[in-house]
Amino acid sequence: MVTFIPDDPVIIAIVLILLSLIFFSYLLLRRTILEFRDGMEGR
Repeated sequence: MVTFIPDDPVIIAIVLILLSLIFFSYLLLRRTILEFRDGMEGR
């Protein structure tokens, strides 16, 4: 697994940015779906 990690810091930065984007979009989608569900129930 250690040999899989690239030495290029640019690749590491791109991967970190992509992971954070996926994580934040997941959180945003989850919050939106939960609020929509609460709105449908009339809360």
